Amino acid sequence: MPLRLFSTLFILLVFSQVRGQTDVYERLDFPDNLSSNILSPRQFLGYRLGERFTEYARSVNYFDYLAEQSPRIKAERYGTTYEGRPLLLLTITSEDNMRNLEAIRQTQLRLVNGYREAGAQVQGLLATQPVINSYSYNIHGNEASSTEAAMQVAYELATSEDAQTVESLDLSVVLMFVCINPDGRDRYVYWYNGMARATGGEEPDDLEHHAPWPNGRTNHYWFDLNRDWIWGVHPESRGHTRAYQRWMPNVHTDYHEQGYDANYFAVPGTTPRNLLLPDAYETWADTFGRANIRQFDRMGISYFTRDRFDFYYPSYGSSYPSVMGAIGMLTEQGGIAAGRAVETEDGYVLTLRQRVWDHYTTSIAQIKTAAANREALLQYSLDAWNPINSKQGTTAYLIEDDGSDYLDDFLQVMLMNGVEVERTTEELDAQGSSFRDGTLSERTHPAGSLIIATEQPRHLFLNSIMTNDLQIEDSVMYDMSTWSAVLAYNLEAYAFAAPVQVDTEPVTVIERSGAVVGPAAGETYAYVIDWGQRQAPRALAQLWEAGLRVRSSLEPFTTDAGEEFSAGSLIVLRGRNLEHEDALPELMSSLADDLGLRINRFTTGRMQQGNDLASTRNFPVRQPKVALLVDQPFDTYTSGQIYFLFDWETRLAVTRIRTSQLRQTAVPKFGSRYGYADLDDYDVLILPDANQLGAVFGKEELEVLENWISGGGTLVTVGSSAEFFTAESKFTDQQVNTSDRDTSAAAAALSFAERTAYYGKQHIPGSALNATLDTTHPLAFGIKPDVYTLKFGANSLVPSADLQSVGRYASDSTALLASGYASQENLDRLAGNTWAGVRTIGRGKVVYLLDNPHYRMFWRGPSRLMQNAVMIVPGM
Repeated sequence: MPLRLFSTLFILLVFSQVRGQTDVYERLDFPDNLSSNILSPRQFLGYRLGERFTEYARSVNYFDYLAEQSPRIKAERYGTTYEGRPLLLLTITSEDNMRNLEAIRQTQLRLVNGYREAGAQVQGLLATQPVINSYSYNIHGNEASSTEAAMQVAYELATSEDAQTVESLDLSVVLMFVCINPDGRDRYVYWYNGMARATGGEEPDDLEHHAPWPNGRTNHYWFDLNRDWIWGVHPESRGHTRAYQRWMPNVHTDYHEQGYDANYFAVPGTTPRNLLLPDAYETWADTFGRANIRQFDRMGISYFTRDRFDFYYPSYGSSYPSVMGAIGMLTEQGGIAAGRAVETEDGYVLTLRQRVWDHYTTSIAQIKTAAANREALLQYSLDAWNPINSKQGTTAYLIEDDGSDYLDDFLQVMLMNGVEVERTTEELDAQGSSFRDGTLSERTHPAGSLIIATEQPRHLFLNSIMTNDLQIEDSVMYDMSTWSAVLAYNLEAYAFAAPVQVDTEPVTVIERSGAVVGPAAGETYAYVIDWGQRQAPRALAQLWEAGLRVRSSLEPFTTDAGEEFSAGSLIVLRGRNLEHEDALPELMSSLADDLGLRINRFTTGRMQQGNDLASTRNFPVRQPKVALLVDQPFDTYTSGQIYFLFDWETRLAVTRIRTSQLRQTAVPKFGSRYGYADLDDYDVLILPDANQLGAVFGKEELEVLENWISGGGTLVTVGSSAEFFTAESKFTDQQVNTSDRDTSAAAAALSFAERTAYYGKQHIPGSALNATLDTTHPLAFGIKPDVYTLKFGANSLVPSADLQSVGRYASDSTALLASGYASQENLDRLAGNTWAGVRTIGRGKVVYLLDNPHYRMFWRGPSRLMQNAVMIVPGM
């Protein structure tokens, strides 16, 4: 090779190695000398943004430092994560605005209720009120570039004397939720920084682009927090939702990343859309999107709009603000798993610096655009908050208090989101439409029912999450097709189309106290906890923890006084717990107070109807040793929901075992200094939703598993794991009714462009189906006989004599769909089939939960199924 050619190639090679890192800092330069008194992120951290990932504590230190140094910034904690990390909100505005910050916030809340004031007064407020502009960064922990960008954004807003920036701060208040998910972020960041190569790791195959299960996307309990804005299952969500409600912004953007081969996504999005939103929403989204892409055009940054991402589900960080009257938006930077740099599919080297710069750019563009349109954006929100502009005809929703503790969950959601709720103080005779069967009829509703009028500022939010017939433009959607809170909590509810007149009182707090009730005199014979109470499973876990012997009633029973107890009720016999009898009164009182339980004290075991308390048909329930199989190929989210249900809510110890750790799996084992878990040490094995389970349980492993079940073990399967332990794997002869891909002549004639929509309509994208439960079976103890099950896909179990069909889809396919989308063909296929059941093998059982009974922990109606499967069924 000629020396000149060799030299040229060497120079090109060196240039290609540094191009991704060196030139990007020159091309995408951040100002870091705007102030002689305040350090830039580079000066404070000791490295340039993009050279490494910043641990969350260091970024918090920097945000706190800016707040201490700059009169334009206020830093406050709005909550704490499960792992003890602070949740931080920055408020940034001009010094004059900062001095009047509370007055500005109160004015904003007056505007929220502006339709209740005189028009002239409200218009006078608009003349001087700053636009409230908010951001949520890093809600998915491994989408970590946005918190890096937030540091640069905050620095510039704190220090810049640029005329447009200064004017923008005069005209706006900027709220920055700098990292919604610190636990997930640090899980990813610490792992990545420990794996990063000194020589760079641009090759997509390198270890640094493949974080281990469960990765850093989720929070401590492996939940996707970007689906939890409304429901507030987790402290991160409750914190930022309450902080959001204190301000009710006019503009909000949620910052994300997508796969690193994708270019930057900016609004507008695609269909389906929430058609209840104001018509002007799309125009405003396009206005902000074009402001972003003008900057990208100037710098040659690749992007796309109007594709892939819809904002239909209202509990995203992009859609929640929209149903709260703001312009809610999404940005998606290519970058998940990209590390500091990665070579994309077209040979481009995408750097962390690029990702930080892109998010920084859209953040600054939004601030300036919002400020330039201050009064028009305030007017948009003012109109959106005014119920006279509602597109929904419902005047009020009524929810009867049927004793369900899930009513408390529902009420908590409403109050947390600022909804005005009343309680009736008299009976109401009114014609309403039943959520249960859709019929319109005159009915007498008892006093004590919750009633929620839609004539209130959050009417858009209220109608979006209550209605079970939200219009759907198309069935191909990014998430799910229904989320009706009434269906999710399995409540008895009605919608009214005419004004309702009834005496009410406001509901502002949830008050449900517990007590130990029963005869004051006489020796205690037993304590009984009705299993229908929300916290009964947690009480059982605590009774086990205290070492008590507990029984579960196989059937309902009634006392001489006529008080009824449901099947599954817990019975603690004093005579079977003599070693604890002195401690029993205090323990029961503590359980009642702490968990809000009604606990009955009996001085006799003789019942008027049903089994006596000490009947041998009331079977002992012993604390099982429970294992939850996790890691690949199990779904992170389903695993997290089960983990959360038992660890946090029920407080029952469940051992999480990696597939590679369990002896009885086909997963290759390369040795472990800590040894392996043995199935024989456990009574219950839970398998979350999973694909390719054949890689975990081969022929030999299935034989071992069958022997374990025959010996008394209980296998609890969820979703596709339930489908696997059927005739599919030859584990049983249980048949699954599957939805096969359409191979008809019509399908064969489809054009390439038609295929996505055509096959999308054959899938059920998270829809609510009417279902029934056999409440005489222990798997269904404590649940109403009529429930709504949330369905993804179109598979079901075929009823048979060997299958105890506990949960069935409604038999009338025309009445099967309660909410969402499903083709009639799929409804016909599902009608009357089984979605929850039990098969006996020897002395053990296989529990099939084909539909996840506690999806995202907000779909709670059938959620007791999982607790029953683990805590009650093994003893039946």
